[in-house]
Amino acid sequence: MESIPSFIELIEKSIIKNWDKDALTDYKGATLQYHDVARKIEKLHIMFENGGVSKGDKIALCGRNSANWAVAYLATLTYGAIAVPILHEFTADQIHNIVNHSDAKFLFTGDVVATIIDATKMPKLEGIIYIPDYSLLVSRTDKLTFAREHLNEMFGQKYPKYFRQEHVHYTKEKGPNEMALINYTSGTTGFSKGVMIPYRALWSNYDFACQVMGKHLEKRGNNVISILPMAHMYGMAFEFIYEFLEGKHVFFLTRVPSPAIIAQAFADIKPCIIIAVPLIIEKIIRKKVFPKIQNNRMKLLLNMPVINKKVNEKICEQVYQSFGGNLYEIIVGGAAFNQEVESFMKRINFPYTVGYGATECAPIICYAPWNEFVAGSCGKAALHMEVKIDSSDPQHKPGEILARGLNVMLGYYKNEEATRTTIDKDGWYHTGDLGLIDEKGNVFIKGRSKNMLLSSNGQNIYPEEIEDKLNSMALVMESVVIQKGDKLIGLVHPDYDEVRNLGLTNEDLEKIMEQNRQEINNVLPAYSKLSAIRIHEEEFAKTPKKSIKRYLYQEE
Repeated sequence: MESIPSFIELIEKSIIKNWDKDALTDYKGATLQYHDVARKIEKLHIMFENGGVSKGDKIALCGRNSANWAVAYLATLTYGAIAVPILHEFTADQIHNIVNHSDAKFLFTGDVVATIIDATKMPKLEGIIYIPDYSLLVSRTDKLTFAREHLNEMFGQKYPKYFRQEHVHYTKEKGPNEMALINYTSGTTGFSKGVMIPYRALWSNYDFACQVMGKHLEKRGNNVISILPMAHMYGMAFEFIYEFLEGKHVFFLTRVPSPAIIAQAFADIKPCIIIAVPLIIEKIIRKKVFPKIQNNRMKLLLNMPVINKKVNEKICEQVYQSFGGNLYEIIVGGAAFNQEVESFMKRINFPYTVGYGATECAPIICYAPWNEFVAGSCGKAALHMEVKIDSSDPQHKPGEILARGLNVMLGYYKNEEATRTTIDKDGWYHTGDLGLIDEKGNVFIKGRSKNMLLSSNGQNIYPEEIEDKLNSMALVMESVVIQKGDKLIGLVHPDYDEVRNLGLTNEDLEKIMEQNRQEINNVLPAYSKLSAIRIHEEEFAKTPKKSIKRYLYQEE
């Protein structure tokens, strides 16, 4: 294994080097500088030590993104404990399950999560700590209660003058393969699995970010917005860890961010890079940009080759400003981009790229910078990673995407069987996704192998490809394609705001959907044509990663 520096040492060095710089801000709230972070980490370490936490114990964190969440996470790793980040959107039962399954000793909980969980369902916990002020919601040992009540006193005794840079000294991990955290996959089916992520994977993702983004971000200031949940590896690696280790300033959107709040935050903070799932970008483009360019005058100008280039440049500048006007690129991941939005972004030459990853790779597998990115792909094998397609003809015949390298997990916690079926004897991680790879190494995802449908004559049908076309059609907000016998049915959740604006009746809506069905069938091969479109009045249920829980709709 190549020489891998200590990840804990990188945290220590960043704090010491950036001591008086702004580190973490709750958007519209308080700011912590790097020395404030260090002091809070030190106090939590005193609480852990006197509260009976040993190296290697598990500490769970469940709450919305905030500066105090980030500090609790850093304090856990730098103490030598194992972090268990839990998505705050999980139900109370899922949170109880994960806390119990992970053998967590403490649970840090946010203000909303605190109101839904039941401590009696998590009997092994010794304490529940409230993220906003680190007070104890539940203490099951006298030593923890004592430590919290006398925390400031203990801190004062340990650092009688005042807390300085030379006091920052953390226990280093034993080696690159030591476990840093257990991350439970959002898992759309059944009970999610605990992914054991080693320090080498955290370092490798950080090193990748330094190599591909470092020099581009230097001239753009230090500001970054954290929108994705930090309990998800994608948000954690690229909106928090990389930035913190590089001395940047992270702004957390602490409330559930609507497109309006996100757009306002972009304008205020002017981030140097934006990491997002497609849904966020698509909503901003559809609501803020498309209405301006879909009028007759613009359509006319765009159809005139002489003016077309100028108009596209002007549109690109407007879109660029709507994302704060300071970014190197937008990196989209977590799901495929809608083709209509992607071809628009490509046409105006907007600096965006689509990456590909998995929790099991902490998270990055593929990436290409925006100026090398091939539309429709998800980039090439990332630094420290190799990718291959399990197919007799990887350029033309889809096969499972396999990945190998420093980013790959140690396995699933307390689930050797799942580990064996996911990582083979040669170290290849089996993603469960199907794809193709071109001669230049660009990877194209064709769908999840478990979502693949089989037509009556044995043709493979990728529902995501049909849904992508459907989502660009009149009045379609989102869709799921299901199979009934040998028929395919499109379930559609309409854009009801637009339906109301146009004053349409249910009957009108049915007619428009039938027209959509005929139009889409004109471009689909015979074996994947839709036999019906059914209207689904509620939004589809989604995982925290914002992918639709399609298994819920197979029986409709």
